[in-house]
Amino acid sequence: MLLRPSLDDHRSIAHDLGRIIGVVAMAALVPLAWALARGEWRSASHFILLIGVTTAVSAAADRLRPKPGRAVDWSHGMVVAALTWLVVPLFATIPLWGSGHYSRWIDSYFDAMSGLTTTGLAVIQDLDHLSESVNLWRHILQFLGGQGIVLAALLFLAGSGALSLFEGEGREHRMFPNVRTTARFIWLVSATHAAIGITVLTLDGIFVQGFDAVRAFFHGATIFMAAFDTGGFSPMSTSIAYYNSPIFEAIVAVLMVAGAMSFGLHHAIWNRRKVLDNIEVRTFALTVSVTLAVTILGLALIGAVGELYPLVRVGLFHVISAHTGTGFTTVSVAEMASWSGLAFAGIAVAMALGGMSSSTAGGVKSLRIGLAMRAMRDTVREALLPDGAVVPQTYRQYGTQRIGPNLVRSVFSISLLYVALYLLGAAVALGFGYDLGPALFESISASAAVGLSVGIVSPDMPLLLELTYIAQMWVGRLEFIAIAALLGFTASTVFGK
Repeated sequence: MLLRPSLDDHRSIAHDLGRIIGVVAMAALVPLAWALARGEWRSASHFILLIGVTTAVSAAADRLRPKPGRAVDWSHGMVVAALTWLVVPLFATIPLWGSGHYSRWIDSYFDAMSGLTTTGLAVIQDLDHLSESVNLWRHILQFLGGQGIVLAALLFLAGSGALSLFEGEGREHRMFPNVRTTARFIWLVSATHAAIGITVLTLDGIFVQGFDAVRAFFHGATIFMAAFDTGGFSPMSTSIAYYNSPIFEAIVAVLMVAGAMSFGLHHAIWNRRKVLDNIEVRTFALTVSVTLAVTILGLALIGAVGELYPLVRVGLFHVISAHTGTGFTTVSVAEMASWSGLAFAGIAVAMALGGMSSSTAGGVKSLRIGLAMRAMRDTVREALLPDGAVVPQTYRQYGTQRIGPNLVRSVFSISLLYVALYLLGAAVALGFGYDLGPALFESISASAAVGLSVGIVSPDMPLLLELTYIAQMWVGRLEFIAIAALLGFTASTVFGK
């Protein structure tokens, strides 16, 4: 029998969700200031409306404060995490829809969800003429989704609910026993990378691209947020091809890899600990190498790129973009759609595998891939060795860890759920008459929060398919557990006694 949650349960969830919505109000001050400085009065009015609405909702939710001494429990934190990625895009659409660059409201919600989940798929029209402040807002959404919104809220929360919020948004490894201390370290890592990344990209914009200082800073800041948060939005419709610079691509590639690295790995590197024996590092290096070799061979076979240097340049950039879950590209959608055979498969597999756990990247994740390979290797060794022989089932990740049956079960369960999610989206696209290859490619891109597209995602796509991709971005970003908690909580509320 399902037990119906109490009124205080709902008050606790609404209270903490309100605090997260308050973070959105604070974040919107940045594009508002930019709009006022650049004289974008219409956009400024939309940001004022956004700030007013979110502040009012946050203030109202704050009045639903739970009873003194009552902390949000684990399941409540999971529900808050799942609701965050559904509710925040509703408010984030205010300046997007008000920009006039969307034909349907659901399109603006699609882009808001894509930004917050750091996916990068977009259906915005005439991006090149979008106001700078709204363009900046699109990228701030990726920053919020990458490491900002829940981590900022964690600074105000306590108890097991804070831990479940941390885990519910797809993070697993805590560098410190205290979640708040972990959140502060992640902010420190992000701020350090931002200071370096934005500076380097701005200098490139001034001295290589020939931009003025303000324009160079705008492009540097937006590209940094999209690269480090593995989001993939770009201020221009042609993505990284707009800059046409191998130096710029190299800088962006480094930022993409940094964003796809586990924050635990960042912590280990900062403390000068040995990391080359880390199972994630080795797995990520292996899968990148394999998918890169397959992609370059495929591009060579179809003659997509004639000479060796541009062949390696195009192949390397897009494999890194796909594997880190960023979604930047230096070729057009039509050109990527023309890739076939091994090149198409290499990019698709790289997207499906994803980056490291506890990072801003999506996909199955290198840790699960590495553990699955290690578990299968140990199973084969046990079968070949004499009876009674002991096979040490351990792996290296910030020390020696044991591979237990529960861990193996979790690894294979989540991995299979991702495969099922990939196939589900492809099946819906097939139902609308799209070919299998593009349908599967687009589904993987949405579910793994990548953002590369071969043309199915567009303002003209069927509404049901658009809703499917929205659901895939949401589920894939939260990695199923928080979604299950929300569904269970909803069922208990409706059918519980």
